[in-house]
Amino acid sequence: MQKEISNSCMKNIIITGGAGFIGSHVVRQFVINHPEAKIINLDALTYAGNLENLKDLENEPNYVFEKADITNTEELRRVFEKYRPDAIIHLAAESHVDRSITDPNAFISTNVIGTANLLNLAREFWTLNPDHTHGNFPEGKRDYLFYHVSTDEVYGSLGKTGFFLETTAYDPQSPYSASKAASDHLVRAYGNTYGMPFIVSNCSNNYGPNHFPEKLIPLCISNILNEKPLPIYGDGKYTRDWLFVIDHAKAIHQIFHEAKTGETYNIGGFNEWTNIDLVKELIKQMDEKLGNPEGHSEKLITYVKDRPGHDLRYAIDASKLNKELGWKPSVTFEEGLGKTIDWFLDNKEWLEHVTSGDYQKYYDKQYS
Repeated sequence: MQKEISNSCMKNIIITGGAGFIGSHVVRQFVINHPEAKIINLDALTYAGNLENLKDLENEPNYVFEKADITNTEELRRVFEKYRPDAIIHLAAESHVDRSITDPNAFISTNVIGTANLLNLAREFWTLNPDHTHGNFPEGKRDYLFYHVSTDEVYGSLGKTGFFLETTAYDPQSPYSASKAASDHLVRAYGNTYGMPFIVSNCSNNYGPNHFPEKLIPLCISNILNEKPLPIYGDGKYTRDWLFVIDHAKAIHQIFHEAKTGETYNIGGFNEWTNIDLVKELIKQMDEKLGNPEGHSEKLITYVKDRPGHDLRYAIDASKLNKELGWKPSVTFEEGLGKTIDWFLDNKEWLEHVTSGDYQKYYDKQYS
């Protein structure tokens, strides 16, 4: 394991997209583990941003929320001037492939232009040294860090065998993955050109508590509860690697502290499932937990027309992260799925607020 690089000098950490699904779990990791720092949750509160995800942190003295859009440089500058951040953990992004097909410009604006805006402000506010772009810093400390959180979809699609490595050539197949690939390239370019200390991580499909119900797992949980169809694209044989979101947040926290700058890490769950097998496992657990007869909800499975450019298979090799930093998933997929279902069954009010849109009123109630 590499020697840990101290970030004790970092007092103000901006986490963009911190009200979103993955972002809220990352914010929680840093607020809990860094009482000495100020954790700034910066989020535009678009449809996927939900401050109810962080109700338990609102009164923590080291947590603050700032409503700002990364596509708006004036709003970003206000936050930078107010907090003078030492580090940025960048998760804010448009992330749903289907939406990128119908509205690609929104993805280009947020994922590409928004990332460029953050990089430009970091470059302006930070003192960068092109001679110390990567690796260790004097006395083992980093002055600044731009941590960019990305996706495995930038690598394209795999056949029946093989895995994505950190060295796999980019081959994005959708407007979403193309916009994320562009943002990855921008971060590395600013590192190489201006001496921006950076880290990039590319994750597989996340699942877990607080997952917005447009995605497969929470959508199926919600639809089973309401006896609605479970939509499966094509023949259901599309394969993904699944990563429990809390494990992902812990990985980000560990990489932030222990990784050398200039590095890329793939974060995966070592869990490959076809969509149809995943849904059948979810049905099995849901019917058992709801007291339904075995297989009761299988009648809800509905095959729908495939989406354009659908990648056949994603599979991440996360061995670099395991070998260098010792990280590995804490749960199997079946265990994580059970924890996820339990959370949704225990938080039906959260689900009702999201599906009805009431969650979007929470900001006005708490912060206006």
